[in-house]
Amino acid sequence: MGDKEQSSILYMSTFPPRECGIATFTKDLANAMDNKFSHVIKSKIVAMNNDIANIYNYPEDVIHQIADADIQEYIDAAKKINGMDNVKLINIQHEFGIFGGEYGSYLIAFLEIINKPVIITFHSVLPEPDDKLKRVVQTLAKKSKCTIVMSKIAANILRKEYGITADIQVVPHGIPTVLFNSSIKEKTKMGYKKRIVLSSFGMMNPGKGYEQVIDALPKVIKKFPHILYIIVGETHPVVRKKEGEQYRNFLEKKVKELGLEKNVKFYNKYIPLKEIVQYLQATDIYICSNNNPHQVVSGTLAYAVGSGRAVISTPFLHAQELVTPDRGILAGFNSPKSFADAIIKIISSPKLKNSMEKNAYANTRHMTWDNVALAYMSVFKKHINISKKDGVKIPKIKLNHLINLTDDFGLVQFTNNTIPAMSSGYTLDDNARAMIVCCMHYTIFKNKSTLSLIKTYMNFIKHAQQGDGKIYNFAGYNKTVNLKHWSDDPYGRALWSLGFLINTKEIPPGLKEEAEQIFSKASPLINSIKSPRAVAFIILGLYFYNKSKPSPENIKKIKGLADYLVMLYQTYSSSEWQWFEEYLTYSNSKLPEALFYAYLATKNKEYLEIAKSSLDFLSSVTFENGMFAPVGHDGWYFKNGQKAHFDQQPVDTASMVQTLLLANKITKEKHYLKDAITAFQWFLGKNFLNTMVYDESTGGCHDGIGRYSINLNQGAESTLSYLLARLYLHDHKSKSLPMFL
Repeated sequence: MGDKEQSSILYMSTFPPRECGIATFTKDLANAMDNKFSHVIKSKIVAMNNDIANIYNYPEDVIHQIADADIQEYIDAAKKINGMDNVKLINIQHEFGIFGGEYGSYLIAFLEIINKPVIITFHSVLPEPDDKLKRVVQTLAKKSKCTIVMSKIAANILRKEYGITADIQVVPHGIPTVLFNSSIKEKTKMGYKKRIVLSSFGMMNPGKGYEQVIDALPKVIKKFPHILYIIVGETHPVVRKKEGEQYRNFLEKKVKELGLEKNVKFYNKYIPLKEIVQYLQATDIYICSNNNPHQVVSGTLAYAVGSGRAVISTPFLHAQELVTPDRGILAGFNSPKSFADAIIKIISSPKLKNSMEKNAYANTRHMTWDNVALAYMSVFKKHINISKKDGVKIPKIKLNHLINLTDDFGLVQFTNNTIPAMSSGYTLDDNARAMIVCCMHYTIFKNKSTLSLIKTYMNFIKHAQQGDGKIYNFAGYNKTVNLKHWSDDPYGRALWSLGFLINTKEIPPGLKEEAEQIFSKASPLINSIKSPRAVAFIILGLYFYNKSKPSPENIKKIKGLADYLVMLYQTYSSSEWQWFEEYLTYSNSKLPEALFYAYLATKNKEYLEIAKSSLDFLSSVTFENGMFAPVGHDGWYFKNGQKAHFDQQPVDTASMVQTLLLANKITKEKHYLKDAITAFQWFLGKNFLNTMVYDESTGGCHDGIGRYSINLNQGAESTLSYLLARLYLHDHKSKSLPMFL
């Protein structure tokens, strides 16, 4: 391979079309890595074949093959890879059964010769090792830069029982990103609407323990006769080669003896991910009956919990860690009674089942493949210098979830997970921000459907405006505007959005005229507004309005409002606290941002100086250890007090991105652009939880991060916040920002 070829990470593993769980894992990991990092480094594969006789029709990313039983092929492969300048690192996906020699010891021959950094991922860590096993594992770890395992239990075994002191990182088994839904929708599609579906899936072998579940069913069926237990997966090729279908025949015979033909079905197929997800989403309870108490990772169990299914499992090591009492029940080994009791308990209590499902889903978001890819890259970057451009790709701009939340009246406020909560009604805040998002989107893509959305949000604002010019914030699902509660901030955001639309060249004149009418009718109220953030939003609206409709009167209004912010700053600021109030709450950066815009409109350098000093102070509070950490909404940050770190909200992150990009544009100071990129990465996993907040699968954004997990809901404010930040990045990129971070 030549020097001009793209840098690569080489994964050494089984790989599809070989039917093997490790092969599927490696394909999913490689795809996730390429999805985020292929602009700087590409995934390539060294495929492990099961002896010399077996060949496979591999994809082009498989650049070399090794017959597991031929030690010379390990040596030859290492020599060849040493000559590949573009290969920067080898990640070995290790399972004892896929490498030749006792305990896979032929792999050591490869490691003796390879001169590139190696990171090994152990899919199995066996406790109580004999001397030979211990020596093999110790050697593998010693010759690797780092060892990755998928559970804390596995890391503890390596340290305590194998005496490994080198770097061990815990990165969970990856899971697909799926929507959180009840089973009824998918069950109906499959024709099982009236059944209670239990399922198990994976390559079939005697260690699966399915007979324990089948023996448990007669007791369950007495109470719940509509039970259907689906066992998905073909017999493992290695087992089939040695034993044929002996285990499957044993299970089928047991089903007949117990008279369970209507209650147990076998799906004898190696199924792709799409089908796995379909069966899991049709499942009411997932059953994991593995007989091996020492199993430290189970991909099937991870997939089930990650799909938000209540789980019953034997207490093997990984299950002890993953199936906590709030997510499922641990049954006993070789104990059909414990399986029967657990099944009956969960089915008998819909409230318990629902709670388990929600907890399982919520606590596994860090395990989605995009987050696992981020974790792997974090480990890789410690050992190789990939590129200065080693950030993740910026996701494409998608309005899917925004459209999902919008009906013919406006944008629905809240969601239950991703489903619009229609009873939550509509807010001016959200519809105003949505109009800005769609104006920016229309400018870029000229999509007529986006123009239709703009009209919808404009109509909502018009509907919310009353005869006195006030624009009220809330309308219920019945479309009735609540006139009892007036709020300054939504009014300010409305003027911001109207001014923004009026100044957007691509918007048709008719819409601009409507916006100008609403803006003019609302303007007399400007002088009565005292909320600092509402004042800031109004300054933004006036700035954009004045660019389209310049007048001394507009400049006078901007100066009056900016002077009010200056007065607040002079009242409350000190050398230690350079701010406009005695506390930091939400959307803080909009205050300095407003003064930046006031400077652009008036060229008053005092506005610029205070904008910079207040933004720099805010940055000193919100950037920690190389990442953005906005002020938490559970307690805020009061002068002379302690900053609350949770819950962190997308609206604060988006505001900071916008303000920093504007500061960079005005001052040309590069650190503002660098900080804007860092802040935006909060959405993409560079945060306290190391978890994606933006959901690429839906185009929505989670409602923030707490101390231990993200908020599963993807409401309007959060989704709009992400989109605003993303669109402002797009607007900035043509001059100075690449399409990766």
